[in-house]
Amino acid sequence: METFHPSPVMMKVSMSPKVTKRKRRLFTPEFKAEAVRLVRGSGKTVAKVAGELDLTATCLRAWVNQAEADEKGSGQGALTTDERAELTRLRRELRIVEQERDFIKKCAAYFAKSQS
Repeated sequence: METFHPSPVMMKVSMSPKVTKRKRRLFTPEFKAEAVRLVRGSGKTVAKVAGELDLTATCLRAWVNQAEADEKGSGQGALTTDERAELTRLRRELRIVEQERDFIKKCAAYFAKSQS
């Protein structure tokens, strides 16, 4: 009978300290705008400014990209903040209308079945 021996990679993964996720934080639009202004005006890299503000570079880069999309206005590129909010609202509204439609279909099928 063979004994299971984990590979060195598995041992390294399983023996490594647990990585704790950072709690999701919310930032005001003013804070985001100031962070974007720092990236654009200071000549520092996104990663450097993110480190100074205790943010991830990915998060700050997304804010910079969103600010650029907002400045360009609507077009073929990324959605502006207003367009993104409208899209979210429309998707929510569509989901409700689809639920109502499905309910009406079930009611119609139920009453058609009970009348036969």
